[in-house]
Amino acid sequence: MKRILFLNLLQVVLVLTGLPGTAQIINVENARMQSDSIGWMGGASASFSFNKSEQNVFSLNMSAHLQYKTKKDLWLILGNYGYLRGGSKRYLSNRFLHFRYNRKLTPWLRWEAFSQVQKDLVTDIKLRSLTGTGPRFKIVSTKKLHLYAAALLMYEIESEATSPVIKHFNWRSSNYISFTILPNENMEIISTTYFQPRLNLLKDFRLLNDLNLRIKTGKRFSVSLQWNLIYDQFPAGTAPNTIYTFQSGFNYQF
Repeated sequence: MKRILFLNLLQVVLVLTGLPGTAQIINVENARMQSDSIGWMGGASASFSFNKSEQNVFSLNMSAHLQYKTKKDLWLILGNYGYLRGGSKRYLSNRFLHFRYNRKLTPWLRWEAFSQVQKDLVTDIKLRSLTGTGPRFKIVSTKKLHLYAAALLMYEIESEATSPVIKHFNWRSSNYISFTILPNENMEIISTTYFQPRLNLLKDFRLLNDLNLRIKTGKRFSVSLQWNLIYDQFPAGTAPNTIYTFQSGFNYQF
């Protein structure tokens, strides 16, 4: 019995440190493709595993992103699905779909609008939907460095995975600062920090720090290492205040 429990916990830890969809705040900056090219770009990844010991353990993770760019507009769609089952018990089920539009107003000012739906049993989120808009500022843009900041306003509807279900309807400020370092043509380092306080209760806030290293291994393939830290002052259900992950993987870009 102790061995089964250990295997269960081990599988949960492996998934929590390996699936990008477990975060409460979605880091859109990692999905933006730094390119001057006009038209369609995108990428996709998928992984699954099956382990049979004293019980069957199955995990699946799929993600995709697609963007379309013109001289003044950028449309971005992100999606992710993650699943883990051990024996007859489901440990993890998470999914999200994110849409974002970016309009260039001046060389240093963009206007963003976004919408998102999300479900994450690890963080006790039965359903969360977001809609928001606001300015995005280009602070630095060189061949080796891109630095952006934004101050957005969003409306959040959240249902906790509790019994009975607890619902929240809140206005939040979604602020972030992000930089991309390009040491050479085969490497990029992306760091983003989000701060999302509730407008009528500032001590109710979320903080995300995300650091991603990508190295190209071919024309369309790359490997990545990613560190992600989330702090939620008032998390949903019985979820912990702090969640951090370290993960590695590979990506395909078209």
